[in-house]
Order: sequence, then C-alpha cells, then structure tokens
Amino acid sequence: MAVRPYDLVHVGGTWTARVRARGRDVLAPALLNRGTAFTEQERERLELTGFLPDGVSTLEGQVRRVYGQYTRQPTALDKHVYLSNLRDRNEVLFHRLLADHLEEMLPIVYTPTIGTAIERFSQEYQRPRGVYLSIDRPEEVHERLAHTDLTADDVDLIVATDGEGILGIGDWGVGGQQIAVGKLSVYTAAAGVHPLRALPVMLDTGTDNPALLNDDFYLGIRHARVRDERYDAFIEAFVTTATKLFPYAMLHWEDLAAANARRVLANWADRCCTFNDDMQGTAAVVLAAAWAATETAGTRLREARIVVHGAGTAGIGIADMLRDAMIAEGLSPAEATARFWAVDRRGLLTSDQTAGMRDFQAPYARPPDEVAGWGSTGSLGLAEVVRHVHPTILIGTSAQAGAFTEAIVREMAAHCERPIIMPLSNPTSRAEAVPADLVRWTAGRVLTATGSPFAPVEHGGRTHEISQANNALIFPGLGLGVVVARAGRVSNGMLMAAARALASIARGTALLPPVTQLRAVSATVAAAVARTAQEEGLARLPLTELVQQIHDAMWRPAYPALDII
Repeated sequence: MAVRPYDLVHVGGTWTARVRARGRDVLAPALLNRGTAFTEQERERLELTGFLPDGVSTLEGQVRRVYGQYTRQPTALDKHVYLSNLRDRNEVLFHRLLADHLEEMLPIVYTPTIGTAIERFSQEYQRPRGVYLSIDRPEEVHERLAHTDLTADDVDLIVATDGEGILGIGDWGVGGQQIAVGKLSVYTAAAGVHPLRALPVMLDTGTDNPALLNDDFYLGIRHARVRDERYDAFIEAFVTTATKLFPYAMLHWEDLAAANARRVLANWADRCCTFNDDMQGTAAVVLAAAWAATETAGTRLREARIVVHGAGTAGIGIADMLRDAMIAEGLSPAEATARFWAVDRRGLLTSDQTAGMRDFQAPYARPPDEVAGWGSTGSLGLAEVVRHVHPTILIGTSAQAGAFTEAIVREMAAHCERPIIMPLSNPTSRAEAVPADLVRWTAGRVLTATGSPFAPVEHGGRTHEISQANNALIFPGLGLGVVVARAGRVSNGMLMAAARALASIARGTALLPPVTQLRAVSATVAAAVARTAQEEGLARLPLTELVQQIHDAMWRPAYPALDII
C-alpha cells in the first residue's frame, strides 16, 4: 500500500490534516490543496515556494473569485463542468461555494442539469471519481474496491448505480456515475457527510442505448445490458464485498431500473444497511408533502383517494409508503390499498391484465367488475380514471410531459375543494404539468409540490410558493442519522420518522421547506432517524447527547488545521 500524502483526523468536531507530502504532491489531493490560501509559513514548510503566486488569499476571497468565474459560464452544462473541475482541484472551496449559493447551484450539481451531464459524460469526461466495477470482470470486484485504500472505519456511505433508470431519461450506461457523484455532493452540502467518507460506485453492466453503443467516445462496456443470472451474481459479489470491506457504511441504491430495483432492495434490506432513494427517498418526501397538504386541507391522509400516474419503481414506492401511513392511521391493509388507483402506459391497472404486470404492481390492480360500468372498452386512461374516481390526490411519476391536462385538472378540481397535485417527474421537460397552469386551472385552490424547482406563481393577488418535493429534503438527513447511530439497517420506522420530521418543520405557505434550509432540515431528520434506530434496537453507537453528536458529525467546508510531519 502506498504511503498516503496526508491523513485527516477528526476529534471533537475538529478536522486536522497530518501532512507528509511536499512540493507539488501537496497540491494534487483535492481535499488537501488550498491553493493561494496556503500561508507563507505553510508554503515554506511544505516546500511550495515558487509553485504559487506570492499573494495569499482567504477562503472567503477565493469564494468570491470562483463565484465570479462560475457566473460567467454561458450555459447550465458549462456551469456544471466548471464546478466539477473546481471540485477536482480544491474540494473545500467547491463545497464552500456550493454551501454559500445552495439554492442557485443545487439545480446545477443535481437535478435537472445532472441529466444533461449524464448524457454528455463521455464527451465531457474529466477526472475519474469513485470506483468502476465491470460485469465482464466480476473477479476484480474485491481488488477494485480495495484499491481505494479505504479501511473499514473510513467509509460512511456508498452510492451505487447501474445507470439504467436515470431520472426520467432512461439508460445512459456508464454516465450514470454522474448521478452517484451528484448525490454525494448533496449529502455533503445538506448533511455534512465528509467527502472523503463517501464512495460513488458505477456498476457497469452494459447498455441498451444504441446511441451510446455507436458513439466513438463512449467510455462504458460496449455490449447490451446483462439481465440474466449474471446480473444478480454481480450484485451479490459487489454487496458481499462492499459490506465486508466497509461494514459500517450505508449502501444507497440509485437509478436502478424497475425490473431490478425492488428485487435488489428486497434481497438485501434485512441483510445489510441499505436504502433505495428512488423508491424510499421519493416516497418519504411525498408522504411528508401529503401530510402537510391534508393538514392544510383540513382532512386526514386515510380519507384520501389517490391516483398514481406512472406505476413504476417510484410511483409504486410512493403508494406503498402512503398506504403504510394510512394503516398507521387506523385503516386495515385492504382498506388502505383500496384507496389507490395506479395508471401506467397501458392505462389503469386491473387484475385481469395478466401479461406484463410486475409483482409489485399487482396489489394495486383494481377488480375488473369495478370498472365494467365505466362505459369504455379497452384500456382506461388517466382522464377516464380521474372522471370516475374523483381523486383528492394526483401524483405523477410517468415522465410524460403535460400528462395532467387542463381538462383532467379541472375535472379533479370540480369534485375536490383543495386538490393535491404533485407532478414529480424530472427533469423539468418531463413534468406532467407546470405550477402556473395548475394554479390557474384550479382558481388558486391547488396544493402542489413538484419534482423540479419552479418559481412562485402570482394569481388573484396572491403569491403561491411552489414546494419542490426534492429527495434532498430526506436522503441526506437519513444518511446522517444512520451515521450518527451507526445503524445496522434502514427500517420502515426510520423512513416514517424521517417523513414525519420533515412534515413537522415550519414552512409558511408552502408544503415543504425550501432548499435554503437543507442543513437545518437534515439535522432535524437525522435526529428523528437516529432516535428511531435506537428505539428499534438498530443503533450500534450510544446516543447520549444526540443534538451534539449530530452537530459534531456534520462536516463544514473549512480548511483543516495542518499538522506538518
């Protein structure tokens, strides 16, 4: 094992870098390099004299300089590339810039711009981040993970993707690594997960995207996706090895396709500390928004009639968590399930649709005799479902832009005083409706949360703040709570506690707090998650002073003290 140029030591909330490197080797590690902020004395001792201009900057001065450079980038993708390059050379400065301008930059490092960055991954390729594992070389899984030189105590979080179900844009192969890197940026910005303690992993199993397979620049495996038993064996090798090497890390699954996501999570949920953000994170933030909306409307969630348009991994994951919440409010499982109508590309799911229905969709399939009198032959589309069901909550996870038409929304609003409508598909171009239309079509009565950020809407002399049902309101705090408690599992109780904590935060006229409050939101969510882990016997560390423990665990982007050895 090579000698590390430095070690980071964390004691009592303070970080110190013990530096062995000298000269240019000090400037290479992004978490050690502070560029022009090295003092004259540090430059002399570290043999940096001559490698930097004579002027000495503060971190604050550096932030002002790079923010000016950032604002001069002409497009959102150019801004994303600029921030990636900054992170590659000075990690502290990148995270400080992001923290100081979080609301402005979150859509650049995460959704929606991350979608374009994924599509352009091979063309805009920069410095590699994380670990790339190949299904063609499963025997190298241990070796590749071990090459990180990270020990069992070094990793709190692993974000893994196979790049098949990216946002609303589908299969982008090895470019999916960008979503893992983007998620980790949010974990750090929102919850203070230390960048060195988080590992992005790309599980390259091929791609079915013909544009990638025929692109001379494409950097992933050049064959169709592997979907047979080799896929499951590859996942088995990865999880078994990762949990052995990093036994205290939470394994976060990201953007696996529906055919794999639920099966992989079900296979490992009781065997290691794991979490699927598309299923569970999305569901928890939507549950929080639904609780806030029903409270505003003066109703209870158990009374809702819910139509889910887009019955895939995310949509059914949302339905599952909302159903569990209804059961907690006193409904039987059968009564709760009966309050959902799931619509996919074939129309309303009914139990006589034997071909093509996935096992996780089956519980929500309606009995055929229920819809027999609706006067329609063939599949039942969203408009027909809304007309007959009179839903109080309409959720969109279909990636079908404009699916919530004016006619559908007006029909819903005609039978519901405060319609709750959540067009959640990302990126913005895939949203089922835009808030300005929803507000206008319902005469300002709609309660809404969206998947992408939207500006406030003026209507009838009133400003409607538009909540973004951003998973960043849940998953960073969940991860932080797991880290503080060193939880052995992620339970349904912990997810429910996270959603309840988010719903309880004061939010003014919006359903959810804004991203400007992410640090405080994450701390609140983390406390609820850690406390529940302790109550359920899943915590492996004592929680004696929970608030202080959470505070100490949250890394802040500041240059560490230097111990030059």
